[in-house]
Amino acid sequence: MATRYWVVSLPVQTSESILWSRLQDSISKQAFDTPLYRFNTPELRVGTLDSLLSLSDDLLKSNTFIEGVSHKIRRQIEDLERVSGIESGALTVDGVPVDTYLTRFVWDDAKYPTMSPLREIVDSIHVQVAKIEDDMKVRAAEYNSVRGQLNAINRKQTGSLAVRDLSNLVKPEDIITSEHLVTLLAIIPKYSEKDWLSSYETLTTYVVPRSSKKLYEDNEYSLYTVTLFGRVADNFKNSAREKGFQARTCINYKYCDIREFEYSPEAQDSRNQEVEKLVQDQESMRSSLLQWCYASYGEVFSSWMHFCAVRVFAESILRYGLPPSFLAAVLAPPVKSEKKVRSILEELCGNANSIYWKLEDDVGVAGVGAEAEAYPYVSFTVNIV
Repeated sequence: MATRYWVVSLPVQTSESILWSRLQDSISKQAFDTPLYRFNTPELRVGTLDSLLSLSDDLLKSNTFIEGVSHKIRRQIEDLERVSGIESGALTVDGVPVDTYLTRFVWDDAKYPTMSPLREIVDSIHVQVAKIEDDMKVRAAEYNSVRGQLNAINRKQTGSLAVRDLSNLVKPEDIITSEHLVTLLAIIPKYSEKDWLSSYETLTTYVVPRSSKKLYEDNEYSLYTVTLFGRVADNFKNSAREKGFQARTCINYKYCDIREFEYSPEAQDSRNQEVEKLVQDQESMRSSLLQWCYASYGEVFSSWMHFCAVRVFAESILRYGLPPSFLAAVLAPPVKSEKKVRSILEELCGNANSIYWKLEDDVGVAGVGAEAEAYPYVSFTVNIV
């Protein structure tokens, strides 16, 4: 599948079928590696010249918006598939691959009546795509909220001791609780372990000798217990801070976090149930969002192609005049054949004024707007990816 297509139109001077045959022959002989397709544009309601000129001013901006929403949904799909471990498949529009829908485009008159004013069709497409974009923002925000909660929990479960939840590291036998005694947990940087072990017993009175035991360690910190009389717990914390074992309430603190800890199987079960529910919610929302994105991508891409049909029609009228007499086509030239294809199109354009549209060889095409002004025929690019 090509990722970049040109939508072009050439003025018909004799017969549309003859022009199409000449284009096919030229492409097959001089740029045979360039796929070529008819772009079936219906005869739409022209309206007044002023309305066409006004519409033309908005076409580029609207195209940028619609194309952007299409790419946003595609990127969301790719992200969801990657997280889910799903192999990325070909996206479809109305049951056919995206490139097939473009190259075999058929106008949906039931959805966009050809007798409607062009402005009305364009506004209808814009409103529909904007609604889909708003809906995606809400759905994605809900999913990302649950995903963020799970990621935060996972960081607490698997991160360093400075940030993680300690409940799954502490066993009931590690905690001594009685009428008078209390066990504190201390998270000590590894470089301060010797200092801690040599001084914790003297930080205050009534500390149980040799009561500090290491429960766990990671690359940066070690988790210790210390047992003392409950009535001196605050004194112990203050003395620890004075010695430099400062309580860690943010990452900038230098030494340790001294916490009171109460083991609670009920609280642990509640946390586990909360995590299980979040996991289930995340999977359900991910699946739902992915299915919605598949369907919405098809809707947006279909709307985009109808918009392109309006655009090529309106710009062709402004370029070639009335009555409408032009041939619209879709090409997908590889980079090495682009210059040759441009030359073929310009030759077939047969416009006596084409010399005024030519670009200097060293000037590149800046984008859709530049393309529309750069050639003696209508031309703009559709970037699928």
